[in-house]
Amino acid sequence: MTIDDVARLAEVHKATVSRALNARTRDQVNAETLKRVKRAARQLGYVPNAMARSLRTSRSMTIGVIIPDLMNPIFPPIIRGIEHVLQAQGYTVLIANTDSHDDVEISVFESLLQRRVDGFLLATGRLDDQSVVEEAAAAAVPVVLVNRDAGLGDFPLVTGDNARGIELALEHLVELGHRRIIHAAGPTNFSTTRSRAEAFEAAATRAGVQHQTIYASALTIEAGVAAADQLLAHNTINPTALVAGNDLVALGLIRRLRAEGLHCPEDVSVVGFNDMPFAGDFWPPLTTVRMPLREIGAEAARLLLRGIEAGEQEAATLTLPVSLVARGSTGPAKN
Repeated sequence: MTIDDVARLAEVHKATVSRALNARTRDQVNAETLKRVKRAARQLGYVPNAMARSLRTSRSMTIGVIIPDLMNPIFPPIIRGIEHVLQAQGYTVLIANTDSHDDVEISVFESLLQRRVDGFLLATGRLDDQSVVEEAAAAAVPVVLVNRDAGLGDFPLVTGDNARGIELALEHLVELGHRRIIHAAGPTNFSTTRSRAEAFEAAATRAGVQHQTIYASALTIEAGVAAADQLLAHNTINPTALVAGNDLVALGLIRRLRAEGLHCPEDVSVVGFNDMPFAGDFWPPLTTVRMPLREIGAEAARLLLRGIEAGEQEAATLTLPVSLVARGSTGPAKN
């Protein structure tokens, strides 16, 4: 495929294609045209420059790993799993943190691409922004998505069984007698949030319990505190139990409810998600869904290596099993 083929498919001049696929000049192309050119390049498998072509024929023995938040405790175990697999095969891992900023994500992706990494592990997938995965497709570089999907269906994904995790949390709470349960979910542009929220709605409906879903603005303690404020001001069912979008949100919920004189689990039971390091050291120790974080990283690395060796990738999803860890933050429903 040539630049002329891309230009014909995108219905633009080849000079526009050149500008659109060059990081230094793409700001000269309007957003709609840029999207059209990138889509055409993806469809045709066009590699826009000599450096990207060299990725197919030579190896740097480096892998780029891009994560959204280095402060989130789920990522160290994931990275340990990645490093364990890749280092054993002689690869060096280059880790970049984006702090969930779109412009930083694009910048670090392009910087790592210029360093001729052999592939990428992306933990930054969002349903509302596919910029980086589109760039990866245009550059014909192997990519595996880690934990979160990007909504395109074009790349392999390794994740935990989010739906089953929520089902386990609901089953546990129902067994304890809870009949009014709220899900304090994560941001709506995360595939993990969507999977968990849909599973919560289905499981709560099957169980015949009163339920409601609210959405935290982020997966942080501060967002959990804000979600608790929202609950205290606007909830309609006076819940006896909460299922949080992750363990940090759960910690924020517990902190804010405690400030209001509500005790966990005596007044309100709380379930987290992920079983991040030290979740058992919270007070009370946190009942949570255990995601196999290190295994997610390791399997993603193995999948990427297979794609590099084969010279092609299959857009398959590997879903790893999860389990419930019952600790001290859940108890019988308060009458």
